[in-house]
Amino acid sequence: MKSIKSRLSPRQFLLLLSLCIGLASGLAANLLKWLIHSIEHLLTKGFIITQGNIMYLVYPCVGILLSALFIKFIVRDNIGHGVTKILYALSRNQGFIKGHNCWSSVVASAITIGCGGSVGAESPIVLTGSAIGSFFGRITGMDHRTLMILIGCGASGAVAGIFKAPIAGLVFTIEVLMIDLTMASLVPLLVSCAAAACVSYFISGTSTMFDFNLTSSFCVERVPACAMLGILCGLISLYFTRVMNRFERLFGKIRSLPGKFLLGSVVLALLIYLFPPLYGEGYGTIETLLHADNANEAEAVLNNSWFYGHSSLLLLYLTLIVLVKVFATTATNGGGGCGGTFAPSLFLGCIGGYVFANLWNLSAPFGIVIPYTNYALLGMAGVMSGVFHAPLTGIFLIAELTGGYQLLVPLIIVSAVSYITIHSFEPHSIYSMRLARRGELLTHDKDQSVLTLMKLDELTDVSRPTLVPEMTMGKMLQVVSTSKHLHFGVVNAGGVLLGIININELRNIIFRSELYNTFTVQQLMKPPKDIIRTDYSMLEVVAHFSSHDNSTLPVVNPDGVLVGFITRNRLFSEYREIMKDFSQE
Repeated sequence: MKSIKSRLSPRQFLLLLSLCIGLASGLAANLLKWLIHSIEHLLTKGFIITQGNIMYLVYPCVGILLSALFIKFIVRDNIGHGVTKILYALSRNQGFIKGHNCWSSVVASAITIGCGGSVGAESPIVLTGSAIGSFFGRITGMDHRTLMILIGCGASGAVAGIFKAPIAGLVFTIEVLMIDLTMASLVPLLVSCAAAACVSYFISGTSTMFDFNLTSSFCVERVPACAMLGILCGLISLYFTRVMNRFERLFGKIRSLPGKFLLGSVVLALLIYLFPPLYGEGYGTIETLLHADNANEAEAVLNNSWFYGHSSLLLLYLTLIVLVKVFATTATNGGGGCGGTFAPSLFLGCIGGYVFANLWNLSAPFGIVIPYTNYALLGMAGVMSGVFHAPLTGIFLIAELTGGYQLLVPLIIVSAVSYITIHSFEPHSIYSMRLARRGELLTHDKDQSVLTLMKLDELTDVSRPTLVPEMTMGKMLQVVSTSKHLHFGVVNAGGVLLGIININELRNIIFRSELYNTFTVQQLMKPPKDIIRTDYSMLEVVAHFSSHDNSTLPVVNPDGVLVGFITRNRLFSEYREIMKDFSQE
């Protein structure tokens, strides 16, 4: 690889790497899909559709258990919340993603979903693709900025490969991972997306993931229905996001792995037994509803359940699924499984859109009737846009998944309204809210992104000697004479900061040797004008420097123990260097 690198320009080598990453991501995506479908087919091929199946109480528990044991004893690392881990790697971990993520998420999610886990394979494969990008970047010695692009190439290639949606892969990386859209990043992302999509075309043909036939063209009279569906999708997204966070916190309070497994497996198994469409990704249900021009065709959703044959309860059944899906998804991951929220958001959107169309047509306001299948498709875009705060991803993904470009205008309306609705309540997506609360989220605001990439511990000078209160001035001058700095901390026996000595303020007495034994450090020190705590975000650090016009500030931990000092010059010098990297084309 080094010999090839030496023969190519940096630009050419980056494009070669993006091609390799796209091919690898596409292969990984197709391998994961094959594993999931093979396991699911093996386990469920003998099920009787006219009644509930007792094995729905067994398979999900086995899947969570096997996945949890695999993660604990073989991987020995947390591989959950795949996209969140990527965002953290980009913002706080210099683009480093552990090597095992190139394969561990594939194995764990295949076991989880194939056995019935009510999650999606997309987040695990996005983490896999990003890990592949990180791996290629590290073995070829790429700098931090290029490494971010390669991680984006892996993520976009994974989305393009698993959905056969190259444009959606590109837009996802820009919207969700916050990779800046410059020519330096755009072309590698495009190469990776195209390569991954071609791998999928070669393996499974060029047909779209869902076979969708437009039954009725869009007309202006249906704009109000689209807007109302957008509001509903935004509210569904808000419900899904908030309930998931609260249910996750419940799992977080359980410390033992058996306790988490017991809660997660019981909740998941019972829900799947009552509502079999919750089994796995739910793409079979989506396929059914996208072809259900009438209630009779939609009855297939009731297969394998105790509701079979009760078509009059179909809308109630689907509404209950919308309400409980979030518990099934969270129970899967909380109990020890591995999966994401791509498929659940598409699943919820499809059902929500289908139910909305049925309810609308019951009253048919102004005599306007809307097609069930079209609005099931529009709902998929709406909920995805709301959950991920990514309207462009929702629009292009659904258009590419189904070939439904004829519905581009209503897709835009539903996605935009859904995003506006949820953004009024939740400013961050389900992936980014955890990092945003800690100030560790990259955004398209370059100032904010630069501050996010900076690390307080790397800017803190920990080499300065410390002083104690009872130390004489003469002894103090001996201690600080070897240092080039002017500010020093005074601490007690436990290291807690008591005050600051500024040598500049003592120039009128430090040259009078007759006073060396007269004054002690306690008499000379002053309380700090301000302090920086180690748990402050860089935005807060900058604010402290700006508000008090300080050149040097002490850094302490939450217990008040002195860690070191940070200077304005070093802070803004680092800021300028990172901003320079961001601004290079």
